[in-house]
Amino acid sequence: MSTLNARQAALNGAMVRFRIMAIYCGVMSLLLWFVNVPTHYFIFESTHHYFTWIALVHGFTYPIYVLAAFHYCLKAHKSFASTIIFILAGTLPIASFIAERRAIKEFKALA
Repeated sequence: MSTLNARQAALNGAMVRFRIMAIYCGVMSLLLWFVNVPTHYFIFESTHHYFTWIALVHGFTYPIYVLAAFHYCLKAHKSFASTIIFILAGTLPIASFIAERRAIKEFKALA
């Protein structure tokens, strides 16, 4: 593992929390959009009650993602528009993965 410079060291904790929550939120969004919603509305309406936990878990953990994204953007001195984009990235399945990759790229560029 390489050593971190002062700027990366100050951002490291927020970066780790954001990465964990972005990946988690992305997986939960994928489950929500491609398992929960189709079974509820299209495929197996009678078995939807088996998948209601997905919406509940995603709904309870999305605020944690919002806090992690806000904290990362605050520490990284992001603009208001960029902060809003990072926060809203948790609502679309693939967007949180893209935001996480973008954050990693910017973090590594600080070296």
